Amino acid sequence: MTKFLNKYLRKFHRWLALPFITIIIVLAVSRGTQVGDVAQRMQQVMMLILAVSGAYLFLLPYLTKWQRQRRRTSKNKAVANQR
Repeated sequence: MTKFLNKYLRKFHRWLALPFITIIIVLAVSRGTQVGDVAQRMQQVMMLILAVSGAYLFLLPYLTKWQRQRRRTSKNKAVANQR
C-alpha cells in the first residue's frame, strides 16, 4: 500500500506542477481582473497541496530509514531473547 501511495503521490505532485506554472503566468498577465482573482485563489489551493505533498516526498527517505532501523533493532532484540 505504501509503495502504491508513494508512486502515485509522486506522479500527482509532478503533474500538478504544470498547471501551477500556467496559473502563475495567467496571474501575472491578468492581475487586478476577475480572472486574476480566481487564478489567485486557485494558486493558493494548489500551493498548499504542492507544499504538503512535497514535504511528504522530502521526508519519505528519512521515514523509511527510521522504520528500517526500528525493524532491525526489534529483530535483534528477538534474537537476543531466544538465546
